Amino acid sequence: MRASSESRTSAPSLDLPTLQRYPGNVWAAEGRNDCVTGNRTWRGLDPSCLKGFDLEFLGSFNPLFSVSGLFVGILVGITGVGGGSLMTPLLVVLFNVHPATAVGTDLLYAAITKSAGTAVHGANKTINWTIVRLLALGSVPAALVTLYLMSGFDRKSSAAVSLITYSLGWMLFLTAFLLIFRNQIVDKVTEWRQHHKPVREGTVKILTFVLGLILGVLVTLTSVGAGALGVTVLLMLYPRLQIRDIVGSDIVHAVPLTLVGGLGYWYIGEIDWGMLLALLVGSIPGIIIGSNLAPRMPDRIIRPILAATLGLVALKLVTS
Repeated sequence: MRASSESRTSAPSLDLPTLQRYPGNVWAAEGRNDCVTGNRTWRGLDPSCLKGFDLEFLGSFNPLFSVSGLFVGILVGITGVGGGSLMTPLLVVLFNVHPATAVGTDLLYAAITKSAGTAVHGANKTINWTIVRLLALGSVPAALVTLYLMSGFDRKSSAAVSLITYSLGWMLFLTAFLLIFRNQIVDKVTEWRQHHKPVREGTVKILTFVLGLILGVLVTLTSVGAGALGVTVLLMLYPRLQIRDIVGSDIVHAVPLTLVGGLGYWYIGEIDWGMLLALLVGSIPGIIIGSNLAPRMPDRIIRPILAATLGLVALKLVTS
């Protein structure tokens, strides 16, 4: 029996009932709990049905994604703001990508791009491995639990779309707020600590672990938060560390977190590989360009403009 499709992408040739396309190029058989994406089988589907299946990986390559990746890469290089705060809302708002697919693809994108940052910070010895381990002990299990819960409900439903979209919007509001007021917040907390008894080392470690738990849920759900929220809280918990060590540790921790999250989204069929490739093609040179422009750009002007832009995008997401 031939599978029919209402999408511009042709359905795989499977000897199954009529197939329905879902986000991330996933096809599911009507009346059965089976589906296929890429060259993987899911929930007991006979591998022989994959004969003739075409992922159309290169066919889904869109140069506009590369242009967007270049733009985001330049902003990341100039401001140091995490790509998730820029890339995911751009995909959802401008390109109308399904929120789950946008988040999953951006998580893998972040894992790849942050790996380069990890190598640089490792060479410069600006990584505090104790902080990385404590964060990962909380974030990786939290990410796995979040992915497990997400795999159990219909991500096409309006409730699922609203959950991801609203969560993304509020995380963007938080990111915009921290872009403007992070230094003031950290200074106030540091001043308060100077006039009170030192926080015990064990308490700091517990709070770092809890921060990892929170980041694991938020980043897996929205792809936003590891940079803006993570760095801000770490600066308050470890005021004696240099900011380069805080930033380096945060970037290194983000690699396993985003990798686990991205692979989890791939497992549940929410990755667009063509889009990922197109984003990388544009963003990698963009980050290099932005990093070279950063010393020449007035940070006190760029950050408020970026914060205002994120705030407007966030408003659209939570009110749409």
